[in-house]
Amino acid sequence: MLVLSRREAQSIVIGGNIVVTVVSVRGDQVRLGIEAPRSVTVHRHEVAVAIEEANRASLAPANVDPSALPKPAPGAGSEKKAPGMKSGDKSAKPGDKKK
Repeated sequence: MLVLSRREAQSIVIGGNIVVTVVSVRGDQVRLGIEAPRSVTVHRHEVAVAIEEANRASLAPANVDPSALPKPAPGAGSEKKAPGMKSGDKSAKPGDKKK
């Protein structure tokens, strides 16, 4: 880790396109200003860790017991028969002409 000393209004440059400036120092709190291209994401460390954990959790498979899922409502997912179709006749499609 590189450790630098800076005073108020002094800056450091990272990678030629990121400028970090000490805006103010009050007691044990330091305010920094960061100038970076819009394509560079800047977060406080604790926020970056929380985002990473949330992303990992969203990718993890859910451990859900299928029997705990709610049952579909009666008639949900049932298909209506087209006029002229017999019960169990799956080959005919609506709009097909009878032979």
